[in-house]
Amino acid sequence: MLSENLLILRKRYHYSQEKAAEKIGVSRQALAKWEAGESLPDIDNCKRLAELYQVSLDDLVNYSEQEKGLQIPEKGKHIWVVTVSEKGQIVIPKKARDIFQIKTGSSLMLLGDESRGLALMPAELMEKNMQDLLKAMKRGSSSEED
Repeated sequence: MLSENLLILRKRYHYSQEKAAEKIGVSRQALAKWEAGESLPDIDNCKRLAELYQVSLDDLVNYSEQEKGLQIPEKGKHIWVVTVSEKGQIVIPKKARDIFQIKTGSSLMLLGDESRGLALMPAELMEKNMQDLLKAMKRGSSSEED
């Protein structure tokens, strides 16, 4: 998976092998061998590659676009596939619950846009965003009056 991911990510960023190698401080030949699966980068080079391509180290090494059918997500962005039950229920994966600190009894907002789909977010975050928006609107209207 690593060799495939290196090739996919380099092409996503429109880097030549020479440019990508230069950015992480290795030879073009070393990068070519990693992409061909002929050798493996050491951990320091893996970290540099993950940073260059803005993906997590875990995704750089383990992610399978073929298996998931989706591009490698940028660092801090996550993708999970869930199944809707007959009652319309979904189970939020444990890793997602852990990352976003969702516990039993947590309140979530379900946002829907018929052209763009659905999104979930913590209700507290939505409330904070709305308060920030209202404050910004008030500041904007008071500066117009000046």
